[in-house]
Amino acid sequence: MSGISVDYLVRLEQGRARNPSPQVLASLARALRISSSERDILYRAAGVAPPAAGIISTHVSPGVHRILDRLENTPVAAYTASWDFVQSNTMWDALFAGEVERVGREANLVWRAFTLKDIPVIWGDGEATAFQRDLVADLHAAASGYPRDPGLSSLIADLRRKSTSFDDMWREWDVTRQPAPPKRVRSATVGTVTLDCDILTTHDVDLRLVVYTAPPGSEDAEKLDLLRVVGVQGS
Repeated sequence: MSGISVDYLVRLEQGRARNPSPQVLASLARALRISSSERDILYRAAGVAPPAAGIISTHVSPGVHRILDRLENTPVAAYTASWDFVQSNTMWDALFAGEVERVGREANLVWRAFTLKDIPVIWGDGEATAFQRDLVADLHAAASGYPRDPGLSSLIADLRRKSTSFDDMWREWDVTRQPAPPKRVRSATVGTVTLDCDILTTHDVDLRLVVYTAPPGSEDAEKLDLLRVVGVQGS
């Protein structure tokens, strides 16, 4: 559940594994669904400094966990301010099979959009480019809000080296945003499903909640209902 093997958790609990990394502690904090204050206590108990102010948070608050749980019929995922994937509910996992297993750079939505180009969406004319421009604008905003975050600086530098498209958009920095059209998502379980995509921002830990919905009574809503029955049971 937390991205850590059961064997490692047992050894950690028994004191046979020492000096857990900040990444392991962050994963444990998310799995335990604890508050930011409780997370800091966990870090200090492990002899690790809690995340510093001005660094992009990967912490999922208890409130966000409750949102993910309560919206059990709706695909929802949480991302950081730099678009690193951190948490999702079972409907999201059923819609985007295999997403939760991604680690490192491949867990970053901007990296995927510019270098892997494997976002499971069927794009219309100009939609992929508009999506990329919105992501670049988000990274500019993150860079302004977190100028001392080394992970963010490294991500931006790597993207500029790896992708000429990203580098061009980064230098142009077009802040104009167009209304996002519905996204046609490719699902291995229910085929292509057209969904509205809304992004909500949490202010306590600055997460982005991506929410996919379909109009009630529509064919796409029926596909989500089928996904809930078939996909969630198989996930």
